[in-house]
Amino acid sequence: MSATDNNPSNSWFGSDRRRLIIQEYGIFLAFLLLAVVLSFSNEYFLTAGNISNVLLQTSINGVLAIGMTFVILTRGIDLSVGSVVALTGIVSASFATTSATAGIVGAPYPPYIALAVGLLVGVACGAVVGLIVSRFAVPAFVATLGMLSAARGLTLIYGGGKPVPALIPDFRWIGTGSVLSIPMPVILLAIVFIVAWWVLNRTRFGRYIYAVGGNPHAAITSGINVSKLRFLAYVISGGLSGLAGMILAARTGSALPQAGIAYELDAIAAVVIGGTSLSGGVGRITGTLIGALIIGVMNNGLDLMGIQSYYQQVLKGALIVGAVMLDQKRNLGS
Repeated sequence: MSATDNNPSNSWFGSDRRRLIIQEYGIFLAFLLLAVVLSFSNEYFLTAGNISNVLLQTSINGVLAIGMTFVILTRGIDLSVGSVVALTGIVSASFATTSATAGIVGAPYPPYIALAVGLLVGVACGAVVGLIVSRFAVPAFVATLGMLSAARGLTLIYGGGKPVPALIPDFRWIGTGSVLSIPMPVILLAIVFIVAWWVLNRTRFGRYIYAVGGNPHAAITSGINVSKLRFLAYVISGGLSGLAGMILAARTGSALPQAGIAYELDAIAAVVIGGTSLSGGVGRITGTLIGALIIGVMNNGLDLMGIQSYYQQVLKGALIVGAVMLDQKRNLGS
């Protein structure tokens, strides 16, 4: 028997093996542990109706968090997603309402037109931010903070500070419909997840995203167009924010100007809890999805237990700080 075989750190239960297991499966195990604890804490937690409710609540944040993952992988941040949700919801809803005062001339239009307009608005917001960050080297925090304010102001200007009610059923279907008893928002989240996973794991574009976040100087030396990749990351985030905004408006039946407030915090929390490093270049889209599910399950479970939302915010903040601390420890190699 060699000395290597006797080394505890290389054994099945050695420290290196345990560290690898925690890094690879820790977030999934944490999700399972949370679900088990909540299932024993409340008898209604594991009912079919409540599970469907959790998935519905998670769908919007999951879509936002997937877009946020692309940005954070490139060492960026997007604080504007909540305001873009509100703006895209208001604009798309104005094309799909039967209200004579809230709709634009000729409304209601076919739902595909309203959906296309909403996606274009989200992409446009992401493109503006991406251009400012990639071409003018403005810090992402500053650029997206500016878009947060601008998009919220445009929402109030466009809608006159009033909601857009009376959305047509065909448009509402993306938020209230179902296929084979599976809610449409959950199906949309699954589609977005599968496409994002394939892009990040099976395409050159995905490899370049990781390279830009891992070492932008080395990426430039390798011939990668770092500015273009960063620009596209924000475009993706903006487009998915647009999709989330339309799902939210369709679910509620009206587009509210105050929609999406603090949604960026939940999206960032899902990404960070899911193991994506704020330093860029490290993370998986699967972890982001589980992070979003953890937040959704935690909020739902605490609601069932009658715990006020104020305490939920405290717990969510502690989770974010704890995840960042673990990320920093991993980066330092300690």
